[in-house]
Amino acid sequence: MSSYWQVHPYTIIGFLLFSLLIALGNVLFLRRLRATHSLLAQPPFVSILVPARNEALNIERCVRSLLAQSYPSFEVLVLDDHSTDETPAILAEIQNANPQLKILRGEPLPAGWLGKHWACHQLARAAQGELFLFTDADTWHEANALRDSIAALTQERVDLLTLFPHEAVVTWGEKLTVPVLGFAPFSFIPVFLTRWFGVPRFSITIGQFMLFRQSVYEAIGGYEAVRSHPLDDVKFGRRVLSHGFKWLLADGTHHVHCRMYRDFRSSAAGLTRSLFAFFTNNVLLYVFAWTWIGIVFLEPILILILHGLGFQSPFFPAALAWVAVLEAALLFLLIYLRFRFPVYLAFFYPLSVVILVWLAFRSLVSTLRGKAGWKDRSLPTLRS
Repeated sequence: MSSYWQVHPYTIIGFLLFSLLIALGNVLFLRRLRATHSLLAQPPFVSILVPARNEALNIERCVRSLLAQSYPSFEVLVLDDHSTDETPAILAEIQNANPQLKILRGEPLPAGWLGKHWACHQLARAAQGELFLFTDADTWHEANALRDSIAALTQERVDLLTLFPHEAVVTWGEKLTVPVLGFAPFSFIPVFLTRWFGVPRFSITIGQFMLFRQSVYEAIGGYEAVRSHPLDDVKFGRRVLSHGFKWLLADGTHHVHCRMYRDFRSSAAGLTRSLFAFFTNNVLLYVFAWTWIGIVFLEPILILILHGLGFQSPFFPAALAWVAVLEAALLFLLIYLRFRFPVYLAFFYPLSVVILVWLAFRSLVSTLRGKAGWKDRSLPTLRS
């Protein structure tokens, strides 16, 4: 056992170095969506599909930004999913001045479906486009977002284009949680390898912007194929690749914006809903992964605190702890810079990691007890 503790600091340093290399590969190979001023001779007709449930704070900015797209051939469909706030009234007011906006009323939720998935399924059934763009009600889009996205999809000959948006963070509850959503996958998953080798498990698909070819959406089973999986976006990317189609993730931080949560309470609820789902019910892997993340990012900080108080670890010298802390800070700084988060937040990474690990185990307990939920609806325990 003593021999392990002697190499333990080097294990942490090596892991952080490996994560830095993965993050660097992802950052370097993630293409930024380019501006284009040319259109195809016959631009494909696009259906922009927005599910909305109690989105009074967001829906107007979202819909107006979509209606203002600098693209000649599209429709905007919004499904009101049994909202109990002012969402229907806001949509009706926008529609009065913009008759091209189509508003659908949600049908009752069938057994075995998640609410948002059922809403998106209904939207897809009503859509007329050659391309389907699924986007969330808490997003807003620059006028060139649709035009540039379709140019990228066409030029790259891909079947699903997904964008990493600019995530707006305002309150400290958001600042300490939301940026970690981008940090975690881009530090531990070599997404850049998916472009070369098409490995489904290395893909990351962002549900805030998924641009499908309609034929491919149907070929992989649409929302019916993922109707009970909380991470529909992740499943879609993997299904596209496993069916032999092409997928591409691009940097859309200058085209699409999103404010996912409004405070710590809402961000904690969102992370509790989704963290365990990413591991598809593999409890042992999940517990090991989050325990290890806590050790890697927090133990060196603890060693330095103890060193400052006059306590010396026989197996973790302060000099090695400083190396690990600098690696961790650089890792956060690299990701936060790339995705346009405030740079100073990278130096609060120990607090963000503490919160994230706590929410990860909260997600595990909530899901196993059948108490995970979202927007007043319960989520199922994953079986596969």
